[in-house]
Amino acid sequence: MRLFPALEEASAKEAVRFGDRALSYAELSAVAGTLATSLRELPEGAKVAVWATSTLETTVAVVSALLAGVPAVPINPKIGERELEHIVADSAPALVLAEADAKLPAGLEGLPRKDIELTSGPVEPLPEPGPEAPAMIVYTSGTTGPPKGVVLPRRAISSTLDTLEDAWQWTADDVLVHGLPLFHVHGLILGMLGPLRRGGSVIHLGRFSTAALATELAGRGTMMFGVPTMYHRIAGELETNEALASALRGARLLVSGSAALPVHDHQRITAATGQQVIERYGMTETLMNTSVRADGERKPGTVGVPLRGVEVRLVDESGQVIETSDGETVGEIQVRGPNLFTEYLNRPDATAEVFADGWFRTGDMATRDADGYLRIVGRKATDLIKSGGYKIGAGEIENALLEHSQVAEAAVTGEPDPDLGERIVAWIVPDGEKPAEQELVDHVARLLTPHKRPRVVRFVESLPRNDMGKVMKRALGA
Repeated sequence: MRLFPALEEASAKEAVRFGDRALSYAELSAVAGTLATSLRELPEGAKVAVWATSTLETTVAVVSALLAGVPAVPINPKIGERELEHIVADSAPALVLAEADAKLPAGLEGLPRKDIELTSGPVEPLPEPGPEAPAMIVYTSGTTGPPKGVVLPRRAISSTLDTLEDAWQWTADDVLVHGLPLFHVHGLILGMLGPLRRGGSVIHLGRFSTAALATELAGRGTMMFGVPTMYHRIAGELETNEALASALRGARLLVSGSAALPVHDHQRITAATGQQVIERYGMTETLMNTSVRADGERKPGTVGVPLRGVEVRLVDESGQVIETSDGETVGEIQVRGPNLFTEYLNRPDATAEVFADGWFRTGDMATRDADGYLRIVGRKATDLIKSGGYKIGAGEIENALLEHSQVAEAAVTGEPDPDLGERIVAWIVPDGEKPAEQELVDHVARLLTPHKRPRVVRFVESLPRNDMGKVMKRALGA
């Protein structure tokens, strides 16, 4: 089956819109088909870099590369010099695709450039590459060294998008609205390719704003994808912004991903709109693994159950599979299924390291309840704190802190302690007047248990976050 059957039907239905610029399926088929035909002239095995601005041109470039069977390497337009140098050297793209007026950094000037033009010429049907053919190479954030190129085959993209059709009851009638960046899985694969595979429509907001979101959801929009920082802004405005609340009430589905959505924000959104945001869990290497189902019970703070066709297990420190589903026992999430990546580009050592008997070791820690719902407690490296003989997940403490009226943002880490092994440190962005440290410590002890209380509280003006809204905990205290 082709990745985008709706492109072959070439209907007049709107496929994608950015502001006042849009392409129908017929127009996208012609424009992307024309560019794909020229990309087919590249040598076998060639890759193309895509200067992934939030524009119509980026969508056309990626679709064209997929039609041509040429792996696309999306490049973050805010990328730094050193990271760009590494990605170009590692992936060795044959050329870079960019919108005509884009000014490219010096690190890309050595590559042949092809401007993305929304024009079309004669198009012949192109052969469909096999399911294992590489579709994209997406670079990880590089928290533990240089970014690694995650090679995503075509079957990973198609299987993830098709299992989300089931989990989210996603159809061709849906109009997705989002303002996510287009250089990563969430915004590009789920947010742009997802609607196109379904034969639906997508409206990209360009730069996210609650006003633009309200306008589109009050119009044709039926679904929204966002990250927690976006939902936090929404939650903060709902009491005084009836237009936003009304627009959200009319949406069919609100989905949050890329980081955990604090329970407090879940509660504020539900109280104002009646809507319950669903969360899902995935990684660059695995695409989507689990989700709260559209037709399932909503449990704020969980990422739902394994998606159709995806196997998920929890494993303890000794490598034993955890069979209990008590909502308390913490284990590492391991995944197996057609959604997995092929390899890290040029890194057979790193690829071998993350697999155990065919299971991908995610490095994410979670609990599982009696209904099979997973609750992420954090990353094994930064979010699992071993204090006083207990294994404590940072996420649970962060949610508790966010329930305090004088806390705007919170992050929890561990640091060495001669007595406890690690002590819990809370990093707090105050909401207005700074609360007393002991008040926050007592607040957590009261809501959770005393051994989960912070031993140190540090107040900061802001938390360091990446482009997807994830807190970069390694930068705290640096």
